[in-house]
Amino acid sequence: MNILETVRERTLLLDGAMGTELMRAGLEPGRSPDAWNLDNPEAVRAVHARYFAAGSDLAVTNTFGATPLKLAAFGLQERCRAINMAGARILNEVRPEGRYVGGDIGPTGKFLKPQGEFAESQFEDAFARQAEALAEGGVDMFLIETMYDLREALCAVRACRKVSPLPVFATLTFNRTRRGFFTLMGDSPARGLADLEKAGAAAVGANCTLDSADMADLVEIMRTATSLPLIAQPNAGQPQVGPGGEVVYSQGLEDYVSHFPRILDNGARLIGGCCGTTPETIRRLAGLVEDRRKTART
Repeated sequence: MNILETVRERTLLLDGAMGTELMRAGLEPGRSPDAWNLDNPEAVRAVHARYFAAGSDLAVTNTFGATPLKLAAFGLQERCRAINMAGARILNEVRPEGRYVGGDIGPTGKFLKPQGEFAESQFEDAFARQAEALAEGGVDMFLIETMYDLREALCAVRACRKVSPLPVFATLTFNRTRRGFFTLMGDSPARGLADLEKAGAAAVGANCTLDSADMADLVEIMRTATSLPLIAQPNAGQPQVGPGGEVVYSQGLEDYVSHFPRILDNGARLIGGCCGTTPETIRRLAGLVEDRRKTART
């Protein structure tokens, strides 16, 4: 069944954080996580398999930073196609029957003019190269995520639609301020989601930065801005340095999961985790989703 048909029928559960899982597997700080699709595919495959085993209906490729512009920081820009195709192949290798594979597209890490040096056409070209390789690798859809600049997100949506007929999902990342929720570049949820819908996104929403309590409030606001399926993937709080120098997140598992009934009640159709979440987080969310399905049937 097409993913858009499925999301109209029921809540879909995405996966959780990838980078921190790869670090647990030995990825060194300062190395490209995306390059592990070529250099350590077994580790990447194992993370994907754990998320599917935990209950993810949709998992995304290990290609968050795999635009040529982002890969250039590691001298890997010429390996863009190979890294993205490998990411799609690895995820397809562990995909259970009836689950979905998404092509993950994150921000370039650069800025558009006048804040930066890049033109929108350059961003579109970079995203198109990535999206073309992901589509060739066999993804079911694209997930453009963690976008702090609406203009960049729109470049990515246009690029995906230019090279492939696959559905495009897109999420912005918002900060909570005294005036409400805004991206780093000052984009509001109403403007952001409306413009993404106009550009042809098939599902929209938010991920990263916010914990699950703040995300529940944001979902309520986003629901009034669009009729498209809403995506919500909060962080497990904010990153902090633990006693042993390790990175830990401020929101515990119980508190994190406790706000998801409100996220769902406020209108989210696709839920999952972002930074600080693990396969255990997804397992707990899968139980929550299943309990709600059982309740709805009785």
